[in-house]
Amino acid sequence: MQRFDEILLLIGRLNYTWTNTESLLIHLIAGLAKVDKETAVVIFLTLNTTRARIDLVERLAKMAKTPEKCRKDILSLLEKLNQKSSLRNKYNHCIYSFDNKGDISHTHLMRIFDGKDTIKYGKVEAMDDAKVGRISECIEDVARVNREIWSVVRANGFPQ
Repeated sequence: MQRFDEILLLIGRLNYTWTNTESLLIHLIAGLAKVDKETAVVIFLTLNTTRARIDLVERLAKMAKTPEKCRKDILSLLEKLNQKSSLRNKYNHCIYSFDNKGDISHTHLMRIFDGKDTIKYGKVEAMDDAKVGRISECIEDVARVNREIWSVVRANGFPQ
């Protein structure tokens, strides 16, 4: 059960780190749209998916009125977040299999793949040390993006 607890803790940390970092999009929305933080919160909460929130920030950053350095910094950060979102989504939207000791042994992806005349679903992958390491690396990467977003917010005088 020690391995089970380790993996659950990592997935929980991944979710916490991701959610905390995603909420920083509020500050980017406020700064880019030139609205107060309260208005940015309403906009953020109205968009009910991570993808929609990132798309909004990306589109605001691409507007002609956004200074070039600010645009490049924000687009770079959004690219980093997008790269990490697939791993986060994988572990949030899968089913776990357990071995005879009660430890997580495999993940089953909850997607349907349509073939010409068949379907496949639930791609199975072993939960090995390499996968656990990738989760840890992802947490560190997302936390780094978090700090970088704060730097952009401060550098551009966006609402905090």
